[in-house]
Amino acid sequence: MSTIQNKKVVQLNYTLTDDQGEFLDQSEPGAPLVYLHGVGELVDGLEKELTGCSVGDKLNVTVDPVSGYGEIDEALTLTFERDKLPEGPELEVGMQIATDFGDGSYQMFWVQEITETQIMVDGNHPLAGRTLTFDVEVMGIRDATEEEIAHGHVHGEGGHHH
Repeated sequence: MSTIQNKKVVQLNYTLTDDQGEFLDQSEPGAPLVYLHGVGELVDGLEKELTGCSVGDKLNVTVDPVSGYGEIDEALTLTFERDKLPEGPELEVGMQIATDFGDGSYQMFWVQEITETQIMVDGNHPLAGRTLTFDVEVMGIRDATEEEIAHGHVHGEGGHHH
């Protein structure tokens, strides 16, 4: 029987809640989450708990912020003057934008507030600082293809999908 190990493609049904029991996300019925184990596609705390599991296993995994999406970093909460921003699409609260640092690296930010003169953004993941609970069921496990391993992600039916 195959177990979840690095370089295995895993299918999971999941429901995600926070420490207050608030529903946050879930896999779609009949469409499990498919990922390549061991390459960082899941938060560390969940991936560690899934290692060694088999098809049919059901787990309830609580993940603290450090093992999840990290603690909140106040240095990633920024305010920009609207007239200093480059031309582009009209920004809206909740929109995700990328900031290019000019050296090939970039940071994703979420627009938090917009005033007449300023835009406040947050580079923390929306689930940073939160304790999360994953209810999961392992639906499938298979060996990853050489191409999937080389690319660091699962490919869909029929080949390469990004």
